Amino acid sequence: MPSSDIKILAIESSCDETSAAVAVNGKVLNNIVATQSVHENYGGVVPELASRAHQQNIVPVVDQALKNAAISREELTAVAFTRGPGLMGALLVGTSFAKGLALALDIPLIEVNHMQAHILAHFIDDPKPKFPFLCLTVSGGHTQIVLVKDYNLMEVVGETQDDAVGEAFDKVAKMLGLGYPGGPKVDQLAQKGNPKAFQFPETEMPGLDYSFSGIKTAVLYFLRDQLKQNEGFIEENKADLAASIQKTLVAMLLQKLRKAARQYGIHQIAIAGGVSANSGLRNGLEQMAGKEGWEVYIPAFEYCTDNAGMIAMAGHYKFLANEFVDQGVSALPRMKF
Repeated sequence: MPSSDIKILAIESSCDETSAAVAVNGKVLNNIVATQSVHENYGGVVPELASRAHQQNIVPVVDQALKNAAISREELTAVAFTRGPGLMGALLVGTSFAKGLALALDIPLIEVNHMQAHILAHFIDDPKPKFPFLCLTVSGGHTQIVLVKDYNLMEVVGETQDDAVGEAFDKVAKMLGLGYPGGPKVDQLAQKGNPKAFQFPETEMPGLDYSFSGIKTAVLYFLRDQLKQNEGFIEENKADLAASIQKTLVAMLLQKLRKAARQYGIHQIAIAGGVSANSGLRNGLEQMAGKEGWEVYIPAFEYCTDNAGMIAMAGHYKFLANEFVDQGVSALPRMKF
């Protein structure tokens, strides 16, 4: 490859996935991910265990990414890493490794906002959205509607005021005894149930903002009351409960997304983040797209969950804009747009 090629190593360590990827001139060559199954025993991510696992995984994951791309460390043009948001201990591992490698190789260091990277995952493969577009970013920690004006120019126009929708899915899964990770388990079960079996209230917030704490409380009280009358209620109605709750959460997400699309006059619509893998959300979005005349974009599944491929893509566009950071940079768990 010519020396003028932009070869970026990207590192993602915001939660419980250790990931590395290599991109050359904006083309993601690979996306290596090491998962952490230890958290299944605790019903959620344990920050201390996550950071320890990152320390064990990061060197082999980076080595594999470079070998897979047939690129040596000395050929790299820059190192991109997730600065935040995420778990402090987990972020520190990736940040420290990226800083050390960039310093040793004397190459630029690029910080990446994890949530912005989820949006830029749409530019890894075709088809790609056109600017401006709206992106619904949904994950365990975030629920946002983002107006995307350019690769490095984004504005949050609506977001949750309490819990993220991914957190709501996980809490509901716990109430239903489904275990961790909850979101995918609710989705799988919902496909076997009747989404109209039970009705749950949709919390209405002003503007384009969301609130998901109310539905969690409503489900909790509903189950408590039903169990008093019938101890086997959850087991007997598990699939219908999952389907009904998922239908409500998806409806809340799409209602505000439609409102935002009409408000801004935009028909290019994207979704990103771990919850964008949810089949109910994807189906609901496709149905709404047909009614509203939207062009919908959803990344490949491997780029919906936490991964370094999206960090590499974000890093590429930051490199083109000469947006670098120095060795004084530190992890930022509550990093904003």
